[in-house]
Amino acid sequence: MASLDGKVALITGAASGLGKAIAELYAKNGAAVAIADINQQAADATAAEIEAAGGKAIGIAMDVTDEAAVNAGTDKVVAAFGHLDILISNAGVQIINPIEQFAFADWKKMLAIHLDGGFLTTKAALQHMYKDDRGGIVIYMGSVHSHEASKLKSAYVTAKHGLLGLARTLAKEGAAHNVRSHVICPGFVRTPLVEKQIPEQAKELGISEADVIKNVMLKDTVDGVFTTVEDIAQTALYLATFPSAALTGQSIVVSHGWYMQ
Repeated sequence: MASLDGKVALITGAASGLGKAIAELYAKNGAAVAIADINQQAADATAAEIEAAGGKAIGIAMDVTDEAAVNAGTDKVVAAFGHLDILISNAGVQIINPIEQFAFADWKKMLAIHLDGGFLTTKAALQHMYKDDRGGIVIYMGSVHSHEASKLKSAYVTAKHGLLGLARTLAKEGAAHNVRSHVICPGFVRTPLVEKQIPEQAKELGISEADVIKNVMLKDTVDGVFTTVEDIAQTALYLATFPSAALTGQSIVVSHGWYMQ
């Protein structure tokens, strides 16, 4: 696998979970990484950890639903490192409820973070990737729910489906400027986001937390194992170092067989 020496990556929601794992792996493979997070203190702390381990990183405060904040944060990355090669649109949250009880404000919040965030960070990154046809890679953090639905997750499923459309359109438009796009679609990864869902789903479905894990989250895997942050980080590294546009516009499902395309 080729290294990321000389590459610059901007990763949203990177102070924890999947984003942090990707940032750490990218840094180990030579990339300078910008840890973008709504929590500046957490972003700075993660960047400091990466630098202490010998990597190159900066923390960036970024609310992905705020166009001005996205543009300013992206410009800071380029000012610090000189260019931008990889965008990982990873920031996300989860709110669960049946459709008839789903607050419109929560619906708008979910779509704003996942879909508006993906669009705004892409638009900002392209200002630099398109310049002189330098090119770049945009990776969206989708989900098995980009292809499949689950109860209680109408907004999340809708948003994750939408990322497929954005990635496919970027693949078509970006090709002329050497930009390609991908969607990583994890199964259940035991991040804080998923941990929070376990008691919530147990309450909504009237079952135990153990049953949520065994009979909801892992029921359809081939091995009864959660997808790991390392699984996702390695997939992100593979896509960022792939030598051609052969996979542009494609989604990669990483789910231990939970969902198969």
